[in-house]
Amino acid sequence: MKLIHYIGIALLVLVAFQSCKKDETQARLHPTESVKAAALTLDKNNLTLSKATANDTVLLLNLVQPDFGYQAAVTNVIQFGRKGDNFKTVKEVVIPNGHSAIGFTGYELNSYLLALGVPTGEASDFDIRLKSSINAKIAPVFSTISGLKASPYASTSYLYAIGAYEDWVEANAESLISPTSNGIYSGIIYFPEGKLTFKLTPERNWSNSYGETEPGKIVYNGGQDIKAPRTGNLELEVNTTANTIIFKDHSWGVIGSATPKGWDADTDMKYDNANQVWKLTVNLTAGAIKFRKNHEWGTNFGGANGNLVAGGADIAVANAGTYDIILDLNANTYTLTKK
Repeated sequence: MKLIHYIGIALLVLVAFQSCKKDETQARLHPTESVKAAALTLDKNNLTLSKATANDTVLLLNLVQPDFGYQAAVTNVIQFGRKGDNFKTVKEVVIPNGHSAIGFTGYELNSYLLALGVPTGEASDFDIRLKSSINAKIAPVFSTISGLKASPYASTSYLYAIGAYEDWVEANAESLISPTSNGIYSGIIYFPEGKLTFKLTPERNWSNSYGETEPGKIVYNGGQDIKAPRTGNLELEVNTTANTIIFKDHSWGVIGSATPKGWDADTDMKYDNANQVWKLTVNLTAGAIKFRKNHEWGTNFGGANGNLVAGGADIAVANAGTYDIILDLNANTYTLTKK
């Protein structure tokens, strides 16, 4: 009986010991205990960026991995913010797994800094830190902040929409333009019936891309195909800082007694993305035409002799025939060329 009694006591002690060990392990999972943030260092703290060094590595960041108190896959993200803004507006760049250093070309760094809304041609101060996380349940940890003074330069950057509307041919992808590389891109694309899906890429290839996580939300190198909300001409506005995409109605058409639908409805034009003009080949009769935006009279152009006038007089068409029409809203001109 004594032997059984001693064995029982031993088992209780063992269970209690194992329970304590388990509690110790759980305690180490707590985000406020035994967590050591990553360390981040920059190889320089003052830069003047230029187009001449756009393809050179201009900034190198080195990091020491964080320690969460146990083995886990860590996601590290570089955060760029304006000095003193406390990262309210932030540009994030994911560091590939296993890397202890990351270099940025002049073009890349220039784009990231301009995304924060700073002026070009003059020095601005930035804060840079590393955000480390393992999952949504554990709070991320941040490195100490490193300072950078840099002068971005004015530049134009592009995104490309590879998709069903152009049969997924990379070379034929239409472009979205950011005139100042501030992370906000816009462009107009025509989506035919049943061909609404696409992805956005920094180059006309699949090395990197933006997909959709939900309507209006995009993610870098992830997500599903983005889907336009309807057929027709749509203006896309993409913000790669906020990771959003907005679709707006944006179409131009001709209307008038010379057009196939008369004054009752527009004959829609198609946007030439590469040349940023609107085009249409159509049979016209002798009569008159005007140009309208979004099938409404709120924005319309008339004119004469190839010059557009907002709300101006009807444009005369002297002879019936097939015409190539070009509407250039940048130059404020139009052409009617009889074939």
